[in-house]
Amino acid sequence: MTIRDILARNLRTYRQARGLSQEELAHRADIDRTYISSIERCQYAASIDVLERLARELGVRPSALLEEMPREAPSQK
Repeated sequence: MTIRDILARNLRTYRQARGLSQEELAHRADIDRTYISSIERCQYAASIDVLERLARELGVRPSALLEEMPREAPSQK
């Protein structure tokens, strides 16, 4: 699994676990919705700045978006 695959899966997993649409997350992180969609489809690589903004809005460390994790959704704390 590539780092883009891991980011795509983790971003989608955390976003859905928090009940956020791509549009809502994009609005909160000040990123275009199509960019989030492209990250989730492994078409774009996210910059460190974008990764940081997404992580902040998802309530996770940026490194959590890049770590391989089991397929089940992360628990919310």
